[in-house]
Amino acid sequence: MRLHHDLRVWQDAMALVRRVYDFSSRFPSEEKFGLTAQMRRCAVSIPSNIAEGAARSSRKEFAHYLTIARGSQLRIAHDPGFADASELIGATEPIFALLAGLLKSQTDPSRAAQPRPNEAAKRPT
Repeated sequence: MRLHHDLRVWQDAMALVRRVYDFSSRFPSEEKFGLTAQMRRCAVSIPSNIAEGAARSSRKEFAHYLTIARGSQLRIAHDPGFADASELIGATEPIFALLAGLLKSQTDPSRAAQPRPNEAAKRPT
């Protein structure tokens, strides 16, 4: 079992969730069950799937959940009635880059013998 709390990508994804909730709280009330809900579900899906995969027993299962997390794309309206989303969109790019790297580390056969991310962090220096 991996400790997802130790993964930078999970921490960054949680920060993105907070930003999405703040951002979407400024949407018109008629969007509560539309764009607001969709954006929030997508944002929450990223750290949730990272955590779910980290709890699995194999690299293959972990990689499967990382793939699901990577597929959680935020769709943000660039509509004059909504706040400017460019900063929020920019915040997603590093998270998806980290996800890609973590996914590669789980699926690359040459790295199979290496310790998992939080196992390496537990080693004494």
